[in-house]
Amino acid sequence: MYLLGQFIKTGIRLGATSPDPWRSTVAQQRRTLIRLLTRASQTSFGQEYQFQRMLEQADPVRAFQATVPIHDYDQMYDRWWSRARKDEADVCWPGLTPWFALSSGTSNATTKYIPVTPDLIRSMKKISRRLFCDMVYFNLPADVFTKQMLMVGSCTNLTPEDNHFIGDVSGIIGLNRPLWLKKYYRPGRDVTSLPEWQDRIERIAEEAHKWDIGFIVGNVAWVQMIFERILERYSLNHIHEIWPNFSLLVHGGIFFEPYRHTFEQLLGSPVQYVDSYMASEGFFGYQPSPHSREMRLMTDAGIFYEFIPFNEEHFDENGQLYPNAKAYSLEEVVPDQDYAILLSSDAGAWRYILGDTIRFSDVRQAMFKVTGRIKHYLSVVGEHLSVDNMNAAIRQTDLEFGAGVKEFAVSAVREGSHWAHQWYVSTDNPRVDAEAFAKNLDRQLMLVNDDYRIERQYALKEIRVEILPHEVFYRWLEEQGKFNGQAKIPRVLKGEVQKNWESYLLRVLNTSGK
Repeated sequence: MYLLGQFIKTGIRLGATSPDPWRSTVAQQRRTLIRLLTRASQTSFGQEYQFQRMLEQADPVRAFQATVPIHDYDQMYDRWWSRARKDEADVCWPGLTPWFALSSGTSNATTKYIPVTPDLIRSMKKISRRLFCDMVYFNLPADVFTKQMLMVGSCTNLTPEDNHFIGDVSGIIGLNRPLWLKKYYRPGRDVTSLPEWQDRIERIAEEAHKWDIGFIVGNVAWVQMIFERILERYSLNHIHEIWPNFSLLVHGGIFFEPYRHTFEQLLGSPVQYVDSYMASEGFFGYQPSPHSREMRLMTDAGIFYEFIPFNEEHFDENGQLYPNAKAYSLEEVVPDQDYAILLSSDAGAWRYILGDTIRFSDVRQAMFKVTGRIKHYLSVVGEHLSVDNMNAAIRQTDLEFGAGVKEFAVSAVREGSHWAHQWYVSTDNPRVDAEAFAKNLDRQLMLVNDDYRIERQYALKEIRVEILPHEVFYRWLEEQGKFNGQAKIPRVLKGEVQKNWESYLLRVLNTSGK
């Protein structure tokens, strides 16, 4: 471990600092909000809501919460971010906004434009450096960080629009990677600038034999696709035949466990997994220890967080926030309760509802796990199925059937005067029986969710599973123009997304003669 420690000290540790040991997470958050209010006090948003006056109050946090309303994306964009997109300066954050990240659009069919500022990029780099410093605790081979790093992300060839650029956040980050990383970073700009994801996969496979990859950063679904193409191209049994030093996967964006079984079939030896939590709006946390898969919220890196209890008192059955919903600061939250996240950031988001739900296990250390999305849960009859419940049930059923599930989605459908759940599950295993899979999945869901178990006796009359090849899901993403390293399948299909999926699936099945 000596070499690894020396490398971290001389390389990655440049500019990286651990959270102040004498300052609690609550104090870090208070300091972060004061810094945000100070920096943005002369912006249009800051002047409208009198940030300077808040800073003069005995409790700026309470003043901020009492004065600034909660915003969803439409409210933030229509009134404020759209002005920044027209290159108006000092709207929600000082200066012009040089980049806008396109959201993956999992909650609805609308493309969202999220502002990305140099300050936000600096905050994300700070957390990235801290993450790699903490990798010293993962018992990795001593020379792993002297190997190359494969970054699996979106196209870095951003689209110019007036005086700014638009593209996926991973592409924006790729363009702003630190200079010290250039020596280790793979693939090069000649590959990452290719607009089509399939073309990037092919080029990565072509060049794979030239590289000595020690660790990989990316969405596990897309890393798996790259591995499969490399194994096919070189007729390999596993990825360690071409990259023997691959030891660490830093992943995020989707829940890892449904992919674990099929992913590990592509390996020749075990690797370490590090979960991370990043979105277009920022880098929020990562797994700091190999002893637990939980992550630590970064409370001193440019984002002030608030939390709304994710329950019927605050949200309706469609995941819409009630007008009287109350948000709590970190010091007020309790363990083992699902919360929707509000954030205020150094990209000019103010009390912005992110859409994810998390659950703390240790509030003092800000240790948490992501449990789902506010609009990615199913409760048409009071069954209250979260994505967390779905992931757990799918994983256990997959293990029992050896199906190799990669993707799944579920929708609610009418059955006369009652409701049913329609599941779509991906597997290339022809021996999986849909009816047997459905019965097992139903049983697992009843084990993890009492509300679901009760409603299955009364209002929820049926659970159906349709088995589909993996490529059916990926071709749908391609049709949506979202076949890239950041896109993901929505776990719950509702509204226009549900109609779009059903129309696509009908067309696919008619074409295949099923």
